[in-house]
Amino acid sequence: MSSAPRSARPASLARRTGRQLRWALGTRHEPLVRPLDRSRARAWLLAAFGAVLTVALSVGGALLLYRGAAPQAAADRARLQQVEAVVRDTPDHAAHSGSRFAGGYHSRFDVDASWTAPDGTPRSGTVQAPHPTAAGARIPIWVDRDGTASAPPVDRASLAVSVACTGVGALLTLLALVVLALRLRLHALDRRAETAWTDGWARLEPRWSGRAGHRREDGRP
Repeated sequence: MSSAPRSARPASLARRTGRQLRWALGTRHEPLVRPLDRSRARAWLLAAFGAVLTVALSVGGALLLYRGAAPQAAADRARLQQVEAVVRDTPDHAAHSGSRFAGGYHSRFDVDASWTAPDGTPRSGTVQAPHPTAAGARIPIWVDRDGTASAPPVDRASLAVSVACTGVGALLTLLALVVLALRLRLHALDRRAETAWTDGWARLEPRWSGRAGHRREDGRP
């Protein structure tokens, strides 16, 4: 009883990866593997190495950025304190402003207010309110030891989010460069393969089609 021929199963991802790696490193010698195949395997290997290196650099850079900014943020939290200010007047056209770390990207509004410094000295000036307020309203503000109004200190959550966004942006940018370099390299290899095929066909086609023999009979080279 004859059995139907079985279709060949495609190689697993691990086997294909191992085969490409051996081609790239030159440890697998096969008569049908062209130098261009090895060059393509090396291009993919370098791209994979570049992707891993990109992830490592992005994560390491983000951690270094956080470690560099965290002490200053802690120092700001230690030297600032929160007091209440009484709004005296609001401009006709409130100016929107915000801080990348401290206030996130939420809008804040400039208002004219008065407050009392930590040493009891009355102070006044333009401060930022988290939302539009009317005269007489009380809003929390941050001041230093002298009572000078300051931007809110950076909290750990906002700092971590900002650093993470910076790291992700750097990661995506570097990965895009790796992908672009890989595409350019593969395109160059494809053009080289097309040129080699054209040259090879120009040499073999006259022999394969028999036109080379006709030329010799005609006395032509």
